[in-house]
Amino acid sequence: MEVAQAELSGPLPRRWAHTQGVTERAIEVREVLGVDADLLLAAAMLHDVGYAPRLAVTGFHPLDGARFLRDEHGADERLVRLVANHSFALLEAKERRLRDELASEFPLLEEPMLVDALVYCDMTTTPDGDRTTAQDRVAEIRSRYGDDSVVGRFIRRAAPEIFASVERVEAALAAQPR
Repeated sequence: MEVAQAELSGPLPRRWAHTQGVTERAIEVREVLGVDADLLLAAAMLHDVGYAPRLAVTGFHPLDGARFLRDEHGADERLVRLVANHSFALLEAKERRLRDELASEFPLLEEPMLVDALVYCDMTTTPDGDRTTAQDRVAEIRSRYGDDSVVGRFIRRAAPEIFASVERVEAALAAQPR
């Protein structure tokens, strides 16, 4: 948490609030991940670290954040790959002409529930850290960036995948014994 707080809380307080909310969601879904619960928690804390102004090299936060974690912190490979590919980043990387770079440096993890869980945490948290639905979150992103922007085009393409990930996590949570 210290790395994310140091990089985001001062220069980007709203991004820091979002990160804290995503981390809260990760704590709530830990039970469906078993041994990977701590990895999800770490990824939730660090997923947006690449937005930090001093880290923004390419301007694509998943790639910038993953490189920072790998190069400056020697972070676990699975953690770095989760950060690099969170919330269908590969689709946005294509829009930014960074797809090959992202895919070659940080291949997708073949761990569907872990990947889905991070999508769930990110896409059910508002920019201010509050809980929301994935549908409202996608609508908010489209409204904030505009449909013709890189992010707007990406989020429209990613929306069905985002909704499917969230539904899978919600189903897994519902199946947990009370």
